[in-house]
Amino acid sequence: MLGKLARQHDPNVLVGFDHADDAGVYQIAPNLALVQTVDFFTPVVDDPYTFGQIAATNALSDVYAMGGRPLTALALVCFPEKGDLEILERILAGGLSKMMEAGCTVVGGHSIRDDETKFGYSVTGLIDPKKVLANSGAQPGDALVLTKAIGTGVISTAIKKDKAEASWVDAATASMTTLNQKASEVLTTGAYRVHGMTDVTGFGLIGHARELALASHVSLRFYAAKVPVLAGAIECVQAGYIPGGLKANRDFAECQVEYGDGIADELKTLLFDPQTAGGLLIAVTAADAKALVGELRQFGLPAAHIGDVEQLTKPLIRVV
Repeated sequence: MLGKLARQHDPNVLVGFDHADDAGVYQIAPNLALVQTVDFFTPVVDDPYTFGQIAATNALSDVYAMGGRPLTALALVCFPEKGDLEILERILAGGLSKMMEAGCTVVGGHSIRDDETKFGYSVTGLIDPKKVLANSGAQPGDALVLTKAIGTGVISTAIKKDKAEASWVDAATASMTTLNQKASEVLTTGAYRVHGMTDVTGFGLIGHARELALASHVSLRFYAAKVPVLAGAIECVQAGYIPGGLKANRDFAECQVEYGDGIADELKTLLFDPQTAGGLLIAVTAADAKALVGELRQFGLPAAHIGDVEQLTKPLIRVV
């Protein structure tokens, strides 16, 4: 729909919605720009406090994906008119806890009555306009590094059906409440030659990889066996706990994917799984990949070198 709208011409817009990037970037001074994003959704876990934490982690992620530092946030609340306000209080408290961890100040928000609970934030951050990590900078020869395991979508579906094992819920929750802050800080020190970056959220690994490939005019090769997968995710696919978003992602993007021999159908499915508060997908100079993965793992992240960037060809994405 955005493609049908009139284009605004503002020279201060460094990153708009042209390339489906993670956040907008607006320059306000020679060495300073704003990073702006918004995200909210329905509960993905049963515990209100944890849901608030996940929603905040997810909203903050887009600022980190650009290489920015979150500064302020506005809460977005949809809540039933006759809902238990103690539940809403726990949601807000959980969100605030993650905003405080990120050093991001909640300055207000807006609420409406809604039969279905929804929660999230609009987040504004700061960034050096010369150091923006957009999804359009990947170069042939780069390595692709992913900082988190995939599978939150199918596990969340199992949770809604009351079919998720406790260990699966714990692993998914730990992933969804881990800020991308530390990973972003590592990437913006200048120690690694990072050319492009995006976070893996609602469109799944393949969907966001497709955006990176199209914006950068490159093709991508993924190594299926190296993609980290959350405990229980394979079992959820086998049991048929497939969210609607996964099916939509697959219908939209699989036409640009070619698979090598011997890749399990369950893993093919998970490549399109919509992630909540997913990890960062980083295009980094190949010579820096091993050291980058090693440093990220020191912070407890299941980072892995999962693919490489190649010259633009067909197919756009190959999974081997």
